Amino acid sequence: MTTFSKSAGLICGANGLMTDLYQLTMAAGYFQCGRQVEASFELFVRRLPENRGYLIFAGLEPALDYLEDLRFLPEEVAYLQGLPAFQHVDKSFFDYLREFRFQGEVWAMAEGEAAFANEPLLRVTAPIMPAQLVETYLLSIINFQTLIATKAARVVDAARGRAVVDFGARRAHGPEAGVLAARACMIGGCAGTSNVHAARILGIAPVGTMAHSFIMAFASEDQAFEAYRRVFPDSTMLLLDTYNTLEAARKVARMKEPIQGVRLDSGDLAALSKAVRRILDEAGKPDVKIVASSDLNEYRIEQLLREGAAIDIFGVGTEMVTSRDDPALGGVYKLVELSEGGQVAAKVKLSLDKETFPGRKQIFRASDSAGKYRGDVIGRSDEALPGRPLLAPVMKNGEVLRPHPPLAEVQRRAREGRERLAPEVRRFRDPAAYPVGSSPALQELAESLRRRLIQ
Repeated sequence: MTTFSKSAGLICGANGLMTDLYQLTMAAGYFQCGRQVEASFELFVRRLPENRGYLIFAGLEPALDYLEDLRFLPEEVAYLQGLPAFQHVDKSFFDYLREFRFQGEVWAMAEGEAAFANEPLLRVTAPIMPAQLVETYLLSIINFQTLIATKAARVVDAARGRAVVDFGARRAHGPEAGVLAARACMIGGCAGTSNVHAARILGIAPVGTMAHSFIMAFASEDQAFEAYRRVFPDSTMLLLDTYNTLEAARKVARMKEPIQGVRLDSGDLAALSKAVRRILDEAGKPDVKIVASSDLNEYRIEQLLREGAAIDIFGVGTEMVTSRDDPALGGVYKLVELSEGGQVAAKVKLSLDKETFPGRKQIFRASDSAGKYRGDVIGRSDEALPGRPLLAPVMKNGEVLRPHPPLAEVQRRAREGRERLAPEVRRFRDPAAYPVGSSPALQELAESLRRRLIQ
């Protein structure tokens, strides 16, 4: 598997207008007021989605590609100049946008790392205008990919070693979301995707079967099966439930030529899969795989396997690529530090239920002698605490520091990280809280700022 290709034309990542208006009005405000202070912003999630004990961090590669390529085209700048909101903004601001390049630095977790509430997933340090300007896009790409990678990881865990394939392109929230979701699903552990464009740019083989319409387009089911097998003799996957599932299975059993698999898409999947397996085995076709689809998720897959379903591959669509049970990740991007003239000032937000920790931070992850994760401590960035530091530099002066790792490596990191979590943290319902604390130095900094600001 190769890396995500920014040359594939997936999304308009270099488009400076792919942001909220207030990012641009604030940038104009900073510019016109001469506010050139360096700022550090951290992106984190305040609370985990429902029934989630962890997150799988995803979206770093496309986020860095966005920062590296970010531009304002002449026609985009002209559009902004014509907006009423900018009628009093000095012309030099628009000259600045025409020449704009992101030249800041980024520290981040490794993509695929297990993450938890209030832990910085990445930190951006740059002059305050560009650091502020990139907030919307970074939140969009990382919130979505992290959400879907986490959901996919749960579905893969539920399958207990059986392959899970992303079937979600048609149910994602738009074609672009379908491609991003396919990438996130692969990070979460999926074995493939039905999305051909995603498969091409991810460097993996697309996976697919057939639709009911193909069966219905022929005079008989037998004719449809044989026609499909002749065209695709090395990858024949036949859909069984257009008319009568068990009778279709018997037709497959009578076929003389080998096929690779059959798919079930409706009904009692546990009972049907066991009956189909028995029909195929009795016909001397034990190698024919059984694929199941139809509104699957981690809970339904868990139940199917508890009932002894004879399913080899799960095709999962809507539930996985929309994270249907909790479809939005509330990641935020908050100012934590300003630096001006050699003076560093930590910043904190004290809003009710939205309070933040001030200053640039590092996360230290401790493991036991068996390599299992014992807990994390969020500390100040200049501290050296026990455990493995999770945030590392990934961009400097607007340039990515090292080649993006292969997707297979990110997928492996995600799998190994989950395996190091306690089983109770990985539960699908009411998971235990993973221990995340804060260092005394960070607590002291936060308390001192709080006392000063509320006087």
